[in-house]
Amino acid sequence: MPAQPIDTTTITDLVAAATAAPSMHNAQPWRFRYVSGTRTFELRPDLSRAMTRTDPDNRALCLGCAAALFNLRVAAAHAGWDVETLLLPSPADPDLYATVRLTGTGGADRGLARLFPAISRRHTSRHPFTEQPIPREVADALCDAARQEGAQMVFPDAWHVEALLDHVYDVEGRDSVRPERFEDIQNWTRIGQQEAEAAVDGIPDYAFGPTKSGGRAPVRDFAGRRAVPGRTAAVFETVPQLALLGTTNDRRVDWLRAGQAMERVLLLATLHGLSTSLSSHSLEQHDLRELARDPVSAMGFVQMVLRLGYGPTGVASPRRPVPEVLDIE
Repeated sequence: MPAQPIDTTTITDLVAAATAAPSMHNAQPWRFRYVSGTRTFELRPDLSRAMTRTDPDNRALCLGCAAALFNLRVAAAHAGWDVETLLLPSPADPDLYATVRLTGTGGADRGLARLFPAISRRHTSRHPFTEQPIPREVADALCDAARQEGAQMVFPDAWHVEALLDHVYDVEGRDSVRPERFEDIQNWTRIGQQEAEAAVDGIPDYAFGPTKSGGRAPVRDFAGRRAVPGRTAAVFETVPQLALLGTTNDRRVDWLRAGQAMERVLLLATLHGLSTSLSSHSLEQHDLRELARDPVSAMGFVQMVLRLGYGPTGVASPRRPVPEVLDIE
């Protein structure tokens, strides 16, 4: 299709698609700047939305920004634009995570463009999934999607899944004796009808999903010990279908690649009819993150644990108005 003209509406629409990306506790820690003279988007972190308790090195923040970067690339391709993307392009400006320059029309990446419908359909699901296995060909396609962005994804063996679930149990126990670790969740959850309906960020209580009355799916309970009126209980999967997404190294550029790979996998999974959620709880602990990888795997560092399956897709979380995250020059 011919590329859309670059006017304010087009720029706003591209960034709106970008900001539909997932981020830790839906903090939406990104800032965009569009430079009209060079048709270039600049992506920087909004460090006022960093989580000092649970993400002190801003690794998860970086993953979220990279997921938004990937959505921007998808939206640009859907609009007919070919783009040039550079990660960490300026050593003198380390907070410039990436630039995306619209280079012309006629060469848009069709593989990216076909993912566009999934941007509005992808929602984190904190609901039970069925026990229906993911077909091998779908799993292979998801692993290939991660590779296309310079990352790796594997579906761990049964013993490894058990170990990952034990890590979640471990970190939940640690949190119970360190109440300060709950501060970030308290800051980024919205409980009560008035607060939830007015929210433009964070996780509203209607997106918490049911409480777990059985099963072993690694779904974090964002309510903690706080009461949520009308919340139901449900039995989750006994053997959840997990995937590890990681990189060979653990530098900021690797986080940016991993975040884009994560979003590419999530969007493709959505097109294949899968529901998805992210499990980063145990990865917030340095020792448990090291234990998450398979010691005989080529994956050096686990960046995210994905939970995939068939079931409710979840609900859309609130989003900040685009003018709050976009400057146009």
